[in-house]
Amino acid sequence: MASVRDDMVMAFEVKPLGIRGRIVRLGPVIDDILSRHNYSPPVSAVLAQSVTLAALLGSTLKFQGKFILQTKTDGPIHMLVADFMSPNGIRGVARHDVTRVKELGLNPTEASLLGEGYLAMTVDQGADMERYQGIVPLGSNTLADAAHTYFQQSEQIPTRLKLAAGPIQARGDKAEHWRAGAILVQHLPREGGVSPVPFSSGDAPEGSEQQVTEHDDWVKARLLLDTAEDHELLDPMLSAEDLLYRLYHEDGVTVYPALPLVRHCTCSTATVTDMLKRFSNEDRADMVKDGAIEVVCEFCSTAYRFKPSEFA
Repeated sequence: MASVRDDMVMAFEVKPLGIRGRIVRLGPVIDDILSRHNYSPPVSAVLAQSVTLAALLGSTLKFQGKFILQTKTDGPIHMLVADFMSPNGIRGVARHDVTRVKELGLNPTEASLLGEGYLAMTVDQGADMERYQGIVPLGSNTLADAAHTYFQQSEQIPTRLKLAAGPIQARGDKAEHWRAGAILVQHLPREGGVSPVPFSSGDAPEGSEQQVTEHDDWVKARLLLDTAEDHELLDPMLSAEDLLYRLYHEDGVTVYPALPLVRHCTCSTATVTDMLKRFSNEDRADMVKDGAIEVVCEFCSTAYRFKPSEFA
């Protein structure tokens, strides 16, 4: 069977090291999501990483539902929203201050774009089920740093992940197209249980985390992951299987069937119509411009136009 190189998430294991993991590769789908907005490259890069992280974490859901990743900060990008809708849909949007982004120059850091605030990760199992939400601070952290904190606090499983996003110009193609990738590994020792991680209750003084000895297998696995470079996560000519082989061929890596990812959006003529019906006649009258009511989806930028008489 031919390798699926793009727009997928794949689970894998390095059994001799007690490692499980997932890898995400996004090509045309993330390019489609970003092309629907006029974001600058720095904003596009951060949003692409957030969508990739949502796919990486949301694809672990064992039920029909939604995984929502959202930031709220005081930075130039004051809000990111990315979600994974089971079984395989992804989308994302960024709210930002164009002027403040430009003031940071050509190559701003992720931390300077996000600023102080928090990252919330929500599991929504539907209207009849209780939501689960985890919140971690951003501060001077990147999205990857915040995800590490989340795993340390909530699951207490040794976890390492890398995120990358950027425009790539393929041979023979004059235009650049966005790509994104992510890889995550976690340690579950062969003898059972969970590998120990440094832990603090949150009330202890800074730097007083419990000192633990890391498992040798985990040290090896995370050091090998750290050798993976951004261009390897983004390279359209390098398959996920080949990248995993580069990293873990010495111990042997087992890969499982890839889950294809697609862009999704919940907007439609019917859903927008239902939303407008909930407004009062006066509110709808205020929405009329040039004889029509226009609603533009924040996620996919699809424009819906209605005649006011449709709601008479």
